[in-house]
Amino acid sequence: MLIGAHVSAAGGSNKAVARAEEIGAECFQIFASSPRMWSAKPIADAVADKYAAEMKRTGMGPTVLHGKYLVALGSADPELLAKSEIALQADVAAANKLRALGVIFHPASHRGQGFDAIVDQFATSVQRILENEPGDSLLMLETSAGAGDHIGSSFAELGILIKAIGSDRVAVCLDTQHVWAAGYNIAEVDTLNEAMDEFDREIGIDLLRSVHANDSMRELGSSVDRHENIGEGLIGTAGLATLMSHEAFERVPFYLEVLGTGKSGPDKPNIDRLKAIRSQVGAK
Repeated sequence: MLIGAHVSAAGGSNKAVARAEEIGAECFQIFASSPRMWSAKPIADAVADKYAAEMKRTGMGPTVLHGKYLVALGSADPELLAKSEIALQADVAAANKLRALGVIFHPASHRGQGFDAIVDQFATSVQRILENEPGDSLLMLETSAGAGDHIGSSFAELGILIKAIGSDRVAVCLDTQHVWAAGYNIAEVDTLNEAMDEFDREIGIDLLRSVHANDSMRELGSSVDRHENIGEGLIGTAGLATLMSHEAFERVPFYLEVLGTGKSGPDKPNIDRLKAIRSQVGAK
């Protein structure tokens, strides 16, 4: 159970390694390019070589890339769908170049069409992306907080999409704040067990490949995506300890996406808090 965080890749992905090391991260998440712009430049060979050397020097665990916020594979707009596929494929290419674990992306919204209406389109897009960008890097669908028309706030929806895609390169990133907001009480033993039983039944526990570790500003079932620093939110230290003690998370890397104590992103105090919880529950 490695503890990591989202860090900046400004100046090149190789620069992110030292930033992760500085805050005590054991693995890290980055953006391959601006998450709010469609444009993306391929990672240069020289940058990839420096990144590999830095990874070897530090002994960092698996890197994940976060896909662009603009991606919308459930859109009825052909232009937006085409842009989304190109952008997500570029992220998968970057992940392959860095030999990263994979790309985590938001299933986003069905734009009022209804979930059933977008399943085939969504699956075909992912199939096309993976076919066009072969390699070992995964595409990980992130659990949604459930606001509006967003896809993936239930494990059943994610399971339907994954089965429709039918690829062993597709997996899931569980965001602790998002599932809490979607109504899964992960802070209590009995309800966590129920939630993970549902995850296994609908998706398959072996497809849980990463965790976004975040406390929550908002209450259980709020459908609102608002992250809080570790131990300062409504999931709390005890709730995160409950989750981290569950066997499903024993060998899954955790990546912080919190505000940070200085409100400049994940930092050492939050890393240390999560490591302390890991020690408390006896995880390794």
